[in-house]
Amino acid sequence: MKILVLNCGSSSIKYKLYDMNNAQVLASGGVERIGLDNAFIKVALPNGEKKQIMHDMPDHKEGVNFVFQVLLDKEIGALQSVNEIDAVGHRVVQGGDIYTESVLVTPQVEKDIEDLCDLAPVHNPGHLRGIKAVDELMPNVPQVCVFDNAFHSTMPDYAYLYPIPYDLYEKYHVRRYGFHGTSHRYVSKRVCEFLGKDIKTQRIITCHIGNGASIAAVKYGECIDTSMGMTPLEGLMMGSRSGDIDAAAVTYLMEKLGKKPQEMSDFLNKKSGVLGITGISSDMREIENAALEGNERAQLALNMYNYRIKKYIGAYAAAMGGVDIIVWTAGVGENQTGTRIDACSDLEFLGIKIDAERNKARGKETIISTDDSKVTVCVIPTDEELVIARDTMRLVSK
Repeated sequence: MKILVLNCGSSSIKYKLYDMNNAQVLASGGVERIGLDNAFIKVALPNGEKKQIMHDMPDHKEGVNFVFQVLLDKEIGALQSVNEIDAVGHRVVQGGDIYTESVLVTPQVEKDIEDLCDLAPVHNPGHLRGIKAVDELMPNVPQVCVFDNAFHSTMPDYAYLYPIPYDLYEKYHVRRYGFHGTSHRYVSKRVCEFLGKDIKTQRIITCHIGNGASIAAVKYGECIDTSMGMTPLEGLMMGSRSGDIDAAAVTYLMEKLGKKPQEMSDFLNKKSGVLGITGISSDMREIENAALEGNERAQLALNMYNYRIKKYIGAYAAAMGGVDIIVWTAGVGENQTGTRIDACSDLEFLGIKIDAERNKARGKETIISTDDSKVTVCVIPTDEELVIARDTMRLVSK
């Protein structure tokens, strides 16, 4: 079975084509600048290089259509016919409290995703456009939605509710949803396979640390809490997102800066976080380099960034009554060795000991804690697309 996985953003499409007989990636790449000038697709070639092809793509339908064209290309493609695609799986950020697991796409599912756009205005509209594009181009091919917040649906009400009047939850669905759920789900399961442990016996803290970042507490196979909230803005300090901030500080700044709600949202999502503190970049690699060169604000940003991760690790250890495994994943978590060691420092009282030599590992499955550490600390590269492909195969094979 061949499955195409799509992650459609507001002006982008990331894709991977899988042969699920052996979970082999046959092709991958990404479309950028849909609806804008100088749109292009970047294709990963078999030799590891990447090829960029310029192409006018006024909408997502043309973007998906061009993905098909590239997949059929005689030189760089992986298919003889689009009829070889048995199903399409989509990442969808927000399923609200409607969807607690992956589902086959139906007209009702599409309507629900559209209705949930208020809760994820940056993401859900792009996802929906991608689904509708496949509807038009491949009307007989089944599609599956894998919801980013579904893994977090096991949170108890006392963890997901905000302390505001309860009727606002009932009327407007204001609550913690959490995101990166597909990644947290994958690495919590995979780390137990890697260590030969039964996930039903383990208390796991999963740290998905990238430009967007979140931490989850996974107790005996179920998520009981996560750092992101109603939107991906809450929680950790991120590349350009503020993370946790006093709501009164937000309204105060709105008055002082004369910003409207959407302008303030953009400010907190796109101009804050590491970028806001340093004024340099949202890329942690650049920030680490600047700190090494003596940039004080870069060092301050690193200190803030790592400190907030440490606080959540401590909080979730308390919430679960202890911790057995800590997992680092995503771009920063898999590769930024300084963040891992700083965020775990001074946590020896929890039984966490990092081996400095092992911690040098980047981007591969490995244990980075010492042999006598009571908590096993691991790096597990995430694979959200594989989870989506597996869910898609399972649902279309029923």
